[in-house]
Amino acid sequence: MNRSKFLMSPEDEMDFIPIIPLNEHEADDSQDLDIPTDLPILPLRNTVLFPGVVLPITVGRDKSIKAVNEAYKANKLVGVVAQKDSNVEDPTITDLEAIGSVAKIIKLIKMPDGGTTVIIQGKRRFKLDQFTSEEPFFRAKVQLLEEAEPPTDEDFEAYVANIKDIATQIIQLSPNLPAEASIILKNIEKPAFLINFVSSNLNTELGEKQKLLELNDIKERADLLMQHLQRELQFAELKNKLTAKTKTELDKQQREYFLQQQMKSIKEELGGDTNERELKEMQKKAENKKWSQAAKDMFQKGIEKLERMHPSTPDYSVVYNHLDLMLDLPWEEYTEDSYDLGHAKDVLDKDHYGMAKIKERILEYLAVLKLKGDMKSPILCFVGPPGIGKTSLGRSIASAIGRKYVRLSLGGLHDESEIRGHRKTYIGAMPGRILQSIRKVKSSNPVMILDEIDKVGADHRGDPSSALLEVLDPEQNHSFYDNYLELEYDLSKVLFIATANDINTIQPALRDRLEIIDLSGYAVEEKVEIAKRHLVPKQKEAHGLAKVSVRMSDKVLQKVIEDYTRESGVRELDRQLAAIMRSMAKDYAIHGKVKPTLTVEDVERILGKARYSNEIYKSANMPGVAVGLAWTYVGGDILFIETTLSEGKGELRLTGNLGNVMKESATTALTYIQANARKLGIDPEVFQKTNVHIHVPEGAVPKDGPSAGITMLTALTSAFTGRKIKNYLAMTGEITLRGQVLPVGGIKEKVLAARRAGLKEIILCWQNEKDITEIDPEFIKGLTFHYVKTMQQVLDIALV
Repeated sequence: MNRSKFLMSPEDEMDFIPIIPLNEHEADDSQDLDIPTDLPILPLRNTVLFPGVVLPITVGRDKSIKAVNEAYKANKLVGVVAQKDSNVEDPTITDLEAIGSVAKIIKLIKMPDGGTTVIIQGKRRFKLDQFTSEEPFFRAKVQLLEEAEPPTDEDFEAYVANIKDIATQIIQLSPNLPAEASIILKNIEKPAFLINFVSSNLNTELGEKQKLLELNDIKERADLLMQHLQRELQFAELKNKLTAKTKTELDKQQREYFLQQQMKSIKEELGGDTNERELKEMQKKAENKKWSQAAKDMFQKGIEKLERMHPSTPDYSVVYNHLDLMLDLPWEEYTEDSYDLGHAKDVLDKDHYGMAKIKERILEYLAVLKLKGDMKSPILCFVGPPGIGKTSLGRSIASAIGRKYVRLSLGGLHDESEIRGHRKTYIGAMPGRILQSIRKVKSSNPVMILDEIDKVGADHRGDPSSALLEVLDPEQNHSFYDNYLELEYDLSKVLFIATANDINTIQPALRDRLEIIDLSGYAVEEKVEIAKRHLVPKQKEAHGLAKVSVRMSDKVLQKVIEDYTRESGVRELDRQLAAIMRSMAKDYAIHGKVKPTLTVEDVERILGKARYSNEIYKSANMPGVAVGLAWTYVGGDILFIETTLSEGKGELRLTGNLGNVMKESATTALTYIQANARKLGIDPEVFQKTNVHIHVPEGAVPKDGPSAGITMLTALTSAFTGRKIKNYLAMTGEITLRGQVLPVGGIKEKVLAARRAGLKEIILCWQNEKDITEIDPEFIKGLTFHYVKTMQQVLDIALV
């Protein structure tokens, strides 16, 4: 229905004037009305007049005023037609519709502004036949159109009822329509008047109303009207729905605004807005920061941006967190180093037994720092088996020189952003772990432990090892760039100490930036001292026995070390001592006392039978069995090389889970023996009819490396010649086809493993003699070393 009025219709040129229409009986007197065939014609711009409907119209055009005045003076009848185009100001004959309605002027009102308002009522439909004049107004001959009688069948009654229902629904959904409209609709009984009345008030285009007027069949008019009403009903429902939704959203916004205003008032009562106070505090902190001009400018821009932003916007927290990081970072804030070398040495000796080489290196660093006052921090890398104290040594270094300590675990790290940081635009972005650690310790020159640097991984998220290149380069780390901070930060004063188990897995470019310091395993004597000084007191404290007198002699500790552990470090030893302390804690809790001195028998009772035995390593009585020395990531170890000959076609078979390098060593040893068979007292023909099988026990453990070369050579020569190998003898070294013996690594671990196994003689390459001189003579007491250059010298010493 028309949304600006229901009981009013649009006028010719100006505003609507409300009026109550005549009742349907008064509207139905058109048949008794004497209508002449020649009528003044009144063009209407914005509406179509239907028979029986009353319209208020404001007439403003000269022609229209003259036509109305002429009609009012005569018989008060005028022909009303609609314009085809409502935008035409001065219509011609061709601009008018052919069918209109005869209207009776009920009332004519002269307005103060010179205009004329008329109230007209439609009477009969007509068709323009011929225009008789155009001046001073339109006049034309008209042909009246007969109105068909409404059908009396049930279908038409249903049409009429449906029209009433739909029109009523539209009125109810349209708040701008008067409530009286639905009452008027309800009281209309004549179908023809109802259809004309609803059609006149229909909210549709002028052309659609004209089509309704032109239909002679009342049922067709009702059908078309119902289609328009259905469309208008859907539109009204949709509009109502959107209005309700919009109103809800506006109510929510108004409620939020009201609450925010209340909150603002409360904050003002409490002393001002929290966000404003925070920004002022941040600016106050920034005044005391010793940062670069670039950092100062970035901070100021961030503060200005926050002042313009509402705290509820997502970007506010991003900018705020970035500024918070800038304030938390210790720009140009350093702890004062302690240059007391005597104190530093005492701290290192107290916390760690042995490690003379490393302690000497730290003291050298402090000495240079003391003399020069400043130096680029070296990037130290402690390489050694697990459990020897690489990480804890870093804490002792920090304590010795008076710096703060922070540990950064790199084991299993895959994402490059963990080092360089994420860009602020990413969700969940944060600075890299380097800057996070600096922020945590509040110092720009801490001792930072980069733990397990050899276990850094790489995948589709980047290679953290490559990101560490800038961090660990003394020539570059003074301008380390973090993606989150978006500024350069000076890391040159940080004392980086990396730890690793195996240097071979570190990226070559990264390894080049590290100063490698090898940490060998501990001798039995060293482990005894470490247990007495550190492990036993720690485990007593951990198990509630700190105030209980418990003594463990060196003999007992040695028993635990040799029979229950097989490692280079002391981690397993620490676990075995914890088991002993748990047993003693149970006895003390039950009986209220424990034995003051622990014996070897007590150890066997608590820990069970010895797990490891060295007896099998002390002799190899049959030919073809030699004892080799090997290095593993957990320290040195002993292994047998067993060789057996059998009739065959000269095939070589290798078993024991050997790697490629170890297999090549076996092939090289056999080739050397074949080439020098007569010199070694072996018949060359025997190789053509003898199969050789070399086996290294503990097949479940992978083994690789060139160190077993001379051991395989000795075992093969012993098998072919039938000569036995000297008892209590072990060996390690790489061989060549020329018969030379080459040096190998991990000498200290291997030698200590040989001593733990009770061996007495060791064959080494002459170039490894320097490694022996670095071992404390106390730890290798009772061992005899043979330094060789050729494979022949090995055989001369080993075979009896």
